[in-house]
Amino acid sequence: MSSLDTTTFDSSPLEGFYSWTDTLKGVYYGSGSTKTALPKLLNTLGVKKALIVTGRSLHEKTDVVRNVEAILKELDAWGATFFEIGEHSPIAGIRNGIKQYTDTGCDCIVAVGGGSPIDASKAILYNIQKQFGGKTPPQIAIPTTLSAAEYSIGAGFTDDAGQKVAVSSQELAPAGIILDAELTLATPERLWLSTGIRALDHTVENLYRPYVAHPVKVLCYSAMADFFKYLPESKANPSAVDVRQRLQLASWMSLWPMKLEKYSALGLSHALGHKLGARYAIPHGITSCLTLAPTVLLKSEVASENDKKALSAALFYLHEPPTGSLEGDVRRLAELINELVINLGLQSTLAQYNVPKEDLTSIASQALGTEDDPLLPKVVKLLQGLYSPLEL
Repeated sequence: MSSLDTTTFDSSPLEGFYSWTDTLKGVYYGSGSTKTALPKLLNTLGVKKALIVTGRSLHEKTDVVRNVEAILKELDAWGATFFEIGEHSPIAGIRNGIKQYTDTGCDCIVAVGGGSPIDASKAILYNIQKQFGGKTPPQIAIPTTLSAAEYSIGAGFTDDAGQKVAVSSQELAPAGIILDAELTLATPERLWLSTGIRALDHTVENLYRPYVAHPVKVLCYSAMADFFKYLPESKANPSAVDVRQRLQLASWMSLWPMKLEKYSALGLSHALGHKLGARYAIPHGITSCLTLAPTVLLKSEVASENDKKALSAALFYLHEPPTGSLEGDVRRLAELINELVINLGLQSTLAQYNVPKEDLTSIASQALGTEDDPLLPKVVKLLQGLYSPLEL
């Protein structure tokens, strides 16, 4: 799932397919909604005991996890809390999570945090099903970042060799999701804002991802406009819960739950991010801050006519005048994304993360899925440009 689909695909808005994910029973949203939503979801799913899966920082430095524990304990539904999940979900933590789940007799997971605990929960449940058979146990996701991992059927984790591994199953999509902006107040600013750029990356790359239905793309345009408006507002006023709630809704729209006829990485920015993130310990959100704008700039040269039209249309939703050409419109979108990253204080370089230049060809070929892709030289050049602050 982390390499591109090289199938030629005409992304016409006038034909396609849409279906929802198999598992999703409900999305509850609203500040403070966890208190009422979590009991409802447990009842809907018919589960009795939950393993909370979260990250160490969220567990030790905030009250977020304790608040969720208290709700479960009141229902006599708390089994244990597992917090050995690090960035990019290392396999060692997943193995330990499986052991704690089985040792405490849990029948579901409540994931609290960002993409790493949510993806790790999918990987834990995937391996539990492989080990014991039967139906994959359900997950309830309570995200505290904007990465949108809770809406996908895939899980990414890091193997013993430090490589990103992807597993995928319809049963891995969370069965319940709670978007409670109050629980995001403790999320560090850089993590919150950079995962917002990650979700912005979803909105952009869904515009040219194969097999995405047109109504979903319209949701992406709306989400894109919200990210441009509310991410700067959230930076200026981090305690504004209403702004944070709007951003959570935009994150939902950025990766609307859907069943595709064929799965692959969303697009080049995501594929590069997958390869860079796990290998060089670059956080998920920061990889999008690095790769999204230059990927859109490259699309102004190499995208199909329909994909350029889809990207060009974003300017209307961002209240930007057209430039007079499709290529110019796409370049303008790249400029706007880069300006947003800079204004949020998120601009980074590959030099900061000590990415060796001799690795660039292998990163590019792995992201593209082959060494024979004619785009390889252009993608290597894109990566070479990330060693100094991007100027568009």
